[in-house]
Amino acid sequence: MKKPYIVCLLFITLSFFNKGFLFSQDNNREELETLFNDWRQFEFPPLKKGAPDYSYETFRDRMPEFRKLRERLIEIDKSQLDIESKIDWTIIWAEMNGFEFNFRVLKPWERDPAYYKSVWMNRSDVPAHEGPTHHSVIEIWQYNFPLSVTESAKLDNQLKVIPILNEQAKINLTGNAKDLWIAGIRDIDRQVKDLILILNYPDVKNNQALVISINEAIESTENFLDWLKTESLKKDGPSGIGKENYTWYQQNVHLVPLTWDDEVMILKRELARAWASLKLEEHKNRNLPNLVPASNPEEYDLIANQASKEFLNFLDKEEIIDVKDFYREALNEHLGEYIPEDKRNFFWITAHLDPKPLYSHFFHWFELAEMDLNPSNNIIRKEPLLYNIFDSRNEGVATGVEEMFMQTGLYENSPRSKEIVYILIAQRAARGLGSLYAHANLMSMEEAGKIHSEYTPRGWMKTEKELLIFEQHLYLRQPGYGTSYITGKYLFENALAEYSRLNENDVTANLKDFFNKLIKIGNIPMSLFHWEINNDSSVISQIVPGLD
Repeated sequence: MKKPYIVCLLFITLSFFNKGFLFSQDNNREELETLFNDWRQFEFPPLKKGAPDYSYETFRDRMPEFRKLRERLIEIDKSQLDIESKIDWTIIWAEMNGFEFNFRVLKPWERDPAYYKSVWMNRSDVPAHEGPTHHSVIEIWQYNFPLSVTESAKLDNQLKVIPILNEQAKINLTGNAKDLWIAGIRDIDRQVKDLILILNYPDVKNNQALVISINEAIESTENFLDWLKTESLKKDGPSGIGKENYTWYQQNVHLVPLTWDDEVMILKRELARAWASLKLEEHKNRNLPNLVPASNPEEYDLIANQASKEFLNFLDKEEIIDVKDFYREALNEHLGEYIPEDKRNFFWITAHLDPKPLYSHFFHWFELAEMDLNPSNNIIRKEPLLYNIFDSRNEGVATGVEEMFMQTGLYENSPRSKEIVYILIAQRAARGLGSLYAHANLMSMEEAGKIHSEYTPRGWMKTEKELLIFEQHLYLRQPGYGTSYITGKYLFENALAEYSRLNENDVTANLKDFFNKLIKIGNIPMSLFHWEINNDSSVISQIVPGLD
């Protein structure tokens, strides 16, 4: 007679404990999200005269509050979190490491004049601007000209910050990083030119208040530029952060489980593989006619539109990804335009021959369209991760799919286009290798650029010097970004390999399923994607404390 009662009691007890466990999970998730919001609010610096305050004294005085936030994170019981929340915990941990590293080593507000660039004319093709940026940048691309009254007032207020920040920069910039300093002058000079361009935007000249603010920003930036040029004569120090710092940063901030030496080995291997594969492909195609570049705007528009259709139809027909309508719209906004031969940089040389390899890399724009139109419900993953932590994910995938789409048959009707894919890989490996030597202070930025140029096939990095300077400068400013295309590709391929091994006998675990999960999980470091999709934290457990 007592057995049913015992069974019922047991059921109630188990339910209670199960509910208690779930409540504990929910409680910890709520605590994690609250901490995340507090952290992001803290990460934005206090204002001084209306501009973010990057003075050493302010950073120093805020460090006790930062340490309290980090202690709150460490105290969260990760054993009560599910995989997604454990990964989100790791994201916050990495961002906090980025803040600490910036204060301790990178110090962009002290070493990097380009940090004070305020005006951005175009959207980046990754979740946030590549490289360190200050907290009050002006996204001109977000405005619609002619401006509404509200937009005009907003832009006017933003422009008023530029003179204040420029004056602050003259105090904060005490570093001796020669290459960063000299290359950064280009960015500030570019700001002058961009502000002048804005003066000619529709209806701007009829807005007296806005014209005054733009002219004051121009005058202030020109004055800042002159100061930078004068100070540059005194600069003679290294710009790299050193091997040890580089490794720490990659592992603890960008969550790339590699050392500086590991990355040198991987990039050398990828560079050799790309060159050898190119040679084999050229041999196989030796009796085929060479690709002929578009020679006028009409020809370029024709091949660009055709390439877009072929590319998207291929992805759809071959069941590689779900091609959404807004993917088509996103890609078609970035098809490019005809550029005269003597003005084409590396990437547009390739696009004038066959745009599809470059459009494969434009997987970026699919990801950004997802962010804009189908944002994550996970607040920790909804907005771009700080400190370019997304680079192994976004650049690694964009580079990886160039070859993956080729291997799945994209160029069966255009064998010569396969050569372009290997040239792209070689260029990414060469520039990343150069950036590694620059960060180790084994080479100057100029010397790193020579590797970048000399080891890119067909001399295609020698045609337009601006791209070379832009890329090597960015990679010196942002450790790990230059290698992320290849190291991220390596980690991406590892994730696919393990996913394939674990699901070898599951017919539903196909390529489309893999890419659908990739998009759903979001723009998190590739090591964390590997963890979530494969339930395997081993790629990161030796770096992150207390995961086991």
